[in-house]
Amino acid sequence: MPHPVRHRFIETNNIRMHVAEQGEGPVVIFTHGFPESWYSWRHQMAALAEAGYHAIAPDQRGYGQTDRPERIDAYSLCHLTGDIVGLIYALNEGPCALIGHDWGAPVAWTTALLRPDLIHTLGLLSVPFIGTFYDGPVPTEGMQKMQGPDKYFYQYYFQEPGRAEKELEEDVRGNMLRFFYGASATTPMEKRWRFLFPKTQRMVDGIPVPTELPPWLTEADLEYFAAEFTRTGFRGGLNWYRNMDRNRELLAFLKGSKIRQPTYFLAGETDGVIVMYKNALDRLEENIPNLKGKVILPAAGHWVQQEQAEETNRHLIAFLKGKSV
Repeated sequence: MPHPVRHRFIETNNIRMHVAEQGEGPVVIFTHGFPESWYSWRHQMAALAEAGYHAIAPDQRGYGQTDRPERIDAYSLCHLTGDIVGLIYALNEGPCALIGHDWGAPVAWTTALLRPDLIHTLGLLSVPFIGTFYDGPVPTEGMQKMQGPDKYFYQYYFQEPGRAEKELEEDVRGNMLRFFYGASATTPMEKRWRFLFPKTQRMVDGIPVPTELPPWLTEADLEYFAAEFTRTGFRGGLNWYRNMDRNRELLAFLKGSKIRQPTYFLAGETDGVIVMYKNALDRLEENIPNLKGKVILPAAGHWVQQEQAEETNRHLIAFLKGKSV
């Protein structure tokens, strides 16, 4: 029989967090990215439950049914990792595996670095561990240099409070579809989301709204994401980007850290993130001495766990069970 998805709320780090969970057994926590929610892990939760695990996916701070604090500085990685630590304590089940995608990957690896007693196994999807994350250039200064005078880098575009919110909330369903379509492997190269775009246009203007859904996304999936962001807006998720300089300042003491837990990295072949962070990808073996796998899946883009759900599940379950794929 299939394992039903259960929902509950827990108190953690001074917020009320919504979590979805499925199955029983060893705990595996999933942390999502932008602009997503617990629902991004729906395929992995079902597969892990069937494989004998207790899969748990929270709506992270600022998303879904979890609290959305007003202050921008309430979205630093210190807060985000504190939320996950509090979740683990609330579960009262001891050390666990932690798997993160997109922004959820820095949350996962920072939690693993700060509380290795609570995280025994780590999975990173799309975003590789960046060895210079805590001691490199001030992020927004690097963004300004990269984008030059005539273009915006999307992460810098997000820095001004209210601008991206207004743009994205004008047509939530259409813009969610733009995000999913524009960063998917099924999208023609000329229609993909570009990290740099002319200052004469809005960010979303460079991504057409497709007439058909990508094959990996159903109408029900899109409606779920759209309904959540219609209700919450995008401010919470965008505030994560507005703390990048603050993260660099607060976590500078982690300079030179290496991840010691058994770790698995997986990304889609056409994911622009692995191009943007190529140096970090190339140095994973150096910065993660116990790296158990570095897999680039063909026919997958940025939303790898949704685009290639079965393959992603196969790799993650084999890794968690200590087997080779």
